[in-house]
Amino acid sequence: MRAVPLARCVFLMPFVSILDGAGAPSRKLLDEFRLPTHPQDKIDDYMPLLPALRFMTTAQHSQGIKDFGFLAARQMSFKTLSERMKTAVRHSPSLFVALQHWCRLVQLEGNLMHAWLEQDEHVVRICSAIAGTAGMPHLEHAQWVQNLMPICIVREFAAPKWAPATFAFQARYTPSAATQAVWPNTRFLAGQSASWIDVPVSHLSLLNPTEFGAPDPQAQEFVPIGTDMITTLNLLLPAYLGERVPNIREVAEITGTSVRSLQRELALADLTFSDLVDQVRFRKSAELLRQQDIKIIDVAYATGYTDPAHFARAFRRIAGVTPREFRQNTRTAP
Repeated sequence: MRAVPLARCVFLMPFVSILDGAGAPSRKLLDEFRLPTHPQDKIDDYMPLLPALRFMTTAQHSQGIKDFGFLAARQMSFKTLSERMKTAVRHSPSLFVALQHWCRLVQLEGNLMHAWLEQDEHVVRICSAIAGTAGMPHLEHAQWVQNLMPICIVREFAAPKWAPATFAFQARYTPSAATQAVWPNTRFLAGQSASWIDVPVSHLSLLNPTEFGAPDPQAQEFVPIGTDMITTLNLLLPAYLGERVPNIREVAEITGTSVRSLQRELALADLTFSDLVDQVRFRKSAELLRQQDIKIIDVAYATGYTDPAHFARAFRRIAGVTPREFRQNTRTAP
């Protein structure tokens, strides 16, 4: 079965923000494309990338927005990156080490993303691609984001407004003259074998301007995220908790497969779709219950239960204890 590309919900937020500012029906559009309708509450959960690209393209055309990906990517900063990525960069003694961490941990930002460095004369290219998407339409939205992420890392070492000499798209796309004028010293290329930006080789030795401390051991121990369907569903479904959890037919649509294929994959793991949803809800509720400042009733609502008593029964069925007992045990654990 073909792997399904996912990306963190945080990357949907600037697109929604632009639409909201224009008075566009962003929530209706998100629901139409089976996307989480409140991405601001789920920044570290994962959304399906291909429906997101269709959402962005439809919104761009319906609202007459030029270079939607550029406008959204401009709202990104280093803070947008995942916590683990930010920690790894902050513990990097030099830009070169930080970029190595970027290449190693990039899957945290998108499950099918991969990144690598290529040296070309006096510059190093920071390249990225999303497996299985070459030739797909409307990839420029994603590729603005793909290239802005390493730019945010370079800016932590170089200067807050640093811009690359070259900004390359895998998509056959050229930014408008107005967009290019924002970065007058940057050359834009289209139809490349990967998306990339270039950095002078001399920049690689730039030292971390902060007290970076000891190397981050977690960055070195990163285990690649699986791309099988069960792992994909475990990553995808949490973004829909607290909203209407999609049924198996809707999940098949979201992932671009058939109900029968999904059922076959679940059966191979000795699961039903209902079992999988229950497990996803349990893991999310256990995570929230460890945060002592969140009320148990709010944990129930956040994981898709409208009846707290139903939540307590479902949780106990898996954990063997009630949510309250689980929280108490967590509080007293050494």
